[in-house]
Amino acid sequence: MKNISGKLKGDLKELKKLLPAEDILTFEFTSEKGLAFALVYADPITDKELLGEQVIEPLLNYEGKPAAAEVGKKLTSPELRTEKSFEKLSAEILAGNPVLLFEGADEAIIAGTKKVFTRAVAEPSTDVVVKGPREGFIEDVKINTSLVRRRFKTGELKMDMVEVGRRSKTVVAVCYLEGTSTKQVVEDVKKKLGEIDIDYIPDSSYLTHFLASRPYSLVKQVGTTEKPDIFCAKIAEGRVGLLVDGSPIALTVPYLLIEDFQSSEDYFVPAYRATFTRLLRLFALIVAIYLPAFYVAAQLFKLQLFPVKLLLTIAGSIRDIPFSPSLEMLLVLLVLEVLNEASIRMPKYVGMALSVVGALVLGETAVSAGFVSTPAIIIIAFSGIGLYAVPNLIEQTSVLRLVMLLVAGSVGTYGIVLVTAFVILYLVTTENFGAPLVAPFSPLNAHDLRDSLVKYNLGSLPTRPELLKSPNRRRLR
Repeated sequence: MKNISGKLKGDLKELKKLLPAEDILTFEFTSEKGLAFALVYADPITDKELLGEQVIEPLLNYEGKPAAAEVGKKLTSPELRTEKSFEKLSAEILAGNPVLLFEGADEAIIAGTKKVFTRAVAEPSTDVVVKGPREGFIEDVKINTSLVRRRFKTGELKMDMVEVGRRSKTVVAVCYLEGTSTKQVVEDVKKKLGEIDIDYIPDSSYLTHFLASRPYSLVKQVGTTEKPDIFCAKIAEGRVGLLVDGSPIALTVPYLLIEDFQSSEDYFVPAYRATFTRLLRLFALIVAIYLPAFYVAAQLFKLQLFPVKLLLTIAGSIRDIPFSPSLEMLLVLLVLEVLNEASIRMPKYVGMALSVVGALVLGETAVSAGFVSTPAIIIIAFSGIGLYAVPNLIEQTSVLRLVMLLVAGSVGTYGIVLVTAFVILYLVTTENFGAPLVAPFSPLNAHDLRDSLVKYNLGSLPTRPELLKSPNRRRLR
């Protein structure tokens, strides 16, 4: 690792070898006493106005010695560091922090005048609440850490910065409460981050693959959120959080499946209301996954499952349908998935019009033409709505719904039962960072059931969840 020599021309030439890009600029100037300075900076991501005010102007009349400590006293930038290594200096330049070199000094000064382009802090569209905080994370890790720091006014909050990505050098902030989070989990997270060998990290979702104990699992094993209040609440329980520069989605581990049936609003409404909405989400998800499959299985294998009046209605609806029940349901499901994908990807206002056209015009026309039956449209529509009751599990449950439908059309109710048993077995044998995925139900933990599908009052939750094994159990005195 080569260090700067103190010879300005030679040092500039060495930096230019490492950073030959045309947007890496050099500004050379001389003080009144004849001391030569040179600033090297990345033009697009450096605030040149701040650079002039805080670095260049104070040095135009500099009369001291060519030493980093003396020169630093003249600068007005609040962020100043010194460095000798060319490799580290080039990394700082690429991060937007200009480097000041001057004749006769074997240290360079790094000034924190990075230009940050960010959007405003606003409520995330994926997690809208009626009661509670409406702030959401954005793509800048410094602003995100400030949103967390504002909620924890304690020195126990640790934010360890880790760089991930050979070329992107993406900053990942590992956030935890010292004395509350388990040391083993913190060490495991840092170890897994250190083992990642990849060129580029564009989003936090890339890290979930490396943090999961089963990288190719159907179910996710890392918690996600866009809201600082949820993120801080999980840290306060003893979890470890990760904020990734460039991503508004924060990660938390260990992750429990029950987390996605909970909402931040559950903690700002009466406990009985929170319990009702959690059970309602579970019911909606079960209906969304199983309703199309049981409808097809009943038509093909078990007509006696339908009440007589409902059976007569269905028989009249499907009399002239040219497709089998399973093929009909599969076609309607695929059309729904295509419409959903198209409405998301298309421009906002066009997407809204497309949803209306697809739902009303296309559905009504298909029924009138005799291609599909009215019950099939109703069942798939209700199933599609039910999936969005638990939006964080849409990717997994939509695939599971399709699998159930295919099995029901070929094997019937026995196939549905077998696949359900396999899924349950898979869930109860999955764990990550020492926490079982389906806890506190398996293994059963009576203490943690008080904030699972059933929500107790705050006064009944004086201690943190037992399954997280926090060294500091008590949170309410």
